[in-house]
Amino acid sequence: MTQDELKRKVAEAAIPYVKGVGIIGIGTGSTTRHFIELLGDFKADIEGAVSSSEASSELLRKIGIPVLDLNAVGTLEVYVDGADEINPNKQLIKGGGAALTREKIIAAASDKFICIADGSKCVDVLGAFPLPIEVIPMARSYVAREIVKLGGQPVWRENCVTDNHNHIIDVHNLNILEPTKLEAIINNITGVVCVGLFSARPADVVLVSRGEEIVTF
Repeated sequence: MTQDELKRKVAEAAIPYVKGVGIIGIGTGSTTRHFIELLGDFKADIEGAVSSSEASSELLRKIGIPVLDLNAVGTLEVYVDGADEINPNKQLIKGGGAALTREKIIAAASDKFICIADGSKCVDVLGAFPLPIEVIPMARSYVAREIVKLGGQPVWRENCVTDNHNHIIDVHNLNILEPTKLEAIINNITGVVCVGLFSARPADVVLVSRGEEIVTF
């Protein structure tokens, strides 16, 4: 199977988790895009969705699912999103699509976070995928210098402006043995909006496609 077919297959596996749920939290990315397309088959049963990005919101509206404001909705029952890396403790690196802050907000506001991904995203130790950090534009260089002190190699993701009008720094060469500790340290750097470590609030269920098999952990 191609990687795109694997993404489609794992997206299908997430559908039972949202059946009967009126308002769904929706993430961003290529695997999530497949999931949104599949929601079209029972959109009449969906009251609406809270989306983590303008791109996902556009797809939802295109298939006829209303996009709702999290402030008006409150706590969500289920949030479905992908990941760039996943460790055995269901801790994640996210932010390859630059939507990490809104993704983290929706995850925090949800009772259950379902992570969907193809098997290539599973790792023993996080950090091979560059860790994204959303920063206030004027703080970009300062934050980068602080990241160097932590042993990382920060690279500004040029020509990328988030939906929140901020910048992204991608941090290379990190071996993240203590994700929750590092998440707190980076979040406390002045000028950081959000770091793409989902450790303090990890996924509750991870669905991974490995060939014809869907692995759940």
